[in-house]
Amino acid sequence: MTSGLLIESFADFARSKNIDRPTMIAILEEVFRTMIRKKYGTDENFDVIINAESGDLEMWRTREIVDDDSEDIWDYDKIPLAEARKIQDDFEVGEQVAEEVKLEDFGRRVVQTARQTLIQKIKDMEKELLYQKYKDQVGDLVGAEVYQLLKHEIILVDSESNELSLPRTEQIPKDRYRKGEAVKAVISRVEMINGTPKIVLSRTSPVFLERLFEIEVPEIYDGLISIRKIVREPGERAKVAVESYDDRIDPVGACVGMKGSRIHGIVRELGNENIDVINYTENLELLISRALSPAKISTMQIDRDTKRVSVFLKPDQVSLAIGKGGQNIKLAGRLVDMEIDVFRDNEGQEDDEDVDLMEFSDEIDEWMINELRKVGLDTAKSVLALSKEELVRRTDLEEDTVEEIVNILKQEFE
Repeated sequence: MTSGLLIESFADFARSKNIDRPTMIAILEEVFRTMIRKKYGTDENFDVIINAESGDLEMWRTREIVDDDSEDIWDYDKIPLAEARKIQDDFEVGEQVAEEVKLEDFGRRVVQTARQTLIQKIKDMEKELLYQKYKDQVGDLVGAEVYQLLKHEIILVDSESNELSLPRTEQIPKDRYRKGEAVKAVISRVEMINGTPKIVLSRTSPVFLERLFEIEVPEIYDGLISIRKIVREPGERAKVAVESYDDRIDPVGACVGMKGSRIHGIVRELGNENIDVINYTENLELLISRALSPAKISTMQIDRDTKRVSVFLKPDQVSLAIGKGGQNIKLAGRLVDMEIDVFRDNEGQEDDEDVDLMEFSDEIDEWMINELRKVGLDTAKSVLALSKEELVRRTDLEEDTVEEIVNILKQEFE
C-alpha cells in the first residue's frame, strides 16, 4: 500500500467520523513516528510532513557527518563520512545529510499494522468525543428511539445512531415500550466502561420532571418562575414547590394552566403520575401545611433541632394527610426536609376510654409504636378501628407483628 492510498483511506474514514483536520494530521504523524521509533530506535532527528488533502507523505532523516574514526559514529544523529559519500560524493565532515525515508522501507506488514492502528485510534477518539459530548449534557432532556428491549435495560438510539441505556431502575414502573417507539428522558450520568462510553438515561429523576415543566411552562423557561424543589414517587405521586419572581404571576396557576392544560401533558408523559404544585414560602409552618395538602392541619409543633414536626389533624383529615400507602406524608416530609409525625386532634371529643399507644410501651416495642404513629395511629382505638390487612398495608409491620399488637390492645378493653 502506497503512502497516498494509506493517508487517503484514513482521511476519508476520519472525515466520516467528524474528526477535524488538525487532529487527523496529529494522529497520522504519531502513527508514522511510532513506525520510525520501532525501526530506528528514535524519531528525534526525523521530520514527518503530511498533506492529508493530496495524500502526500514525506519523512526525512537528518544526520551530521563525522570522521570515520570518530567515537560518535554510533550516535543516532551521526553518520560516518564514508557512508555519507555513498549518498553524495562531495560531502565533508560537519555537514548535514538529509535522507528521505520511504514508506516501502518499513515493509508490508508494518504498513498494514499502521493502517489498523490508525483506524483504532479514530475509533478511540470517536468514543472519547462521544463521552465528552454527553458528559456536558448531563441533566438535559433527550429524545431517542427504542432499539432493543433487554431484561435489565432498554437500548435506545439517538438521531446520530449513538446507543443510550435506560436501565429498569430508571424507568417509571408503568412504562411499557415497543421497538421503534420514541422515548423522552434526561441524561442521568455518563460512564467510561472498558474504554467505551455508557450513556445512562432516567425517567424517574426529579430533573426529568423539571425539564418537562420547562417545556410546558414558558414562565419557568424564561426564569419568571423558579422550581425550588421536586420530590417524586415515580409513576405514583410528585410534589413540586414553585416560586414566582413577578408578583403579578401566580406560580401554581401558571404551572397548572387553564383547566389543567399545561400539566395534563406532563401527567400523561409520566404515566398519570399525580402532581401537586405548591407555592413555595420561607415560612416553614405554612410550607408544611401546603405540603400536606389536601389535608387541613389543626396545629403543629416544629422541632428544628431534631428536624421533626408533629402535626395534629381532625380524625377525618388523617387519612388525607397520610395518603395512599403513606405517599403524601412521605413526599411532604422530603419536600420540607423534616420527619413528619401525624396525630389525631381529639379536642372537643370525649373518649375517656381511649388509651395513648405510649401507655403500652412495656408490652409493645417502641419502634412498633413509632411505625403506627407515623401513619397517624397514636391511640389504641385508632388502631383497632382498622382491619389487620389495612394495618399491614399502611405500615412496614409484618402480619404476625400486627396480630400481636392487636391482641395486646384488645385485652386492655376486655
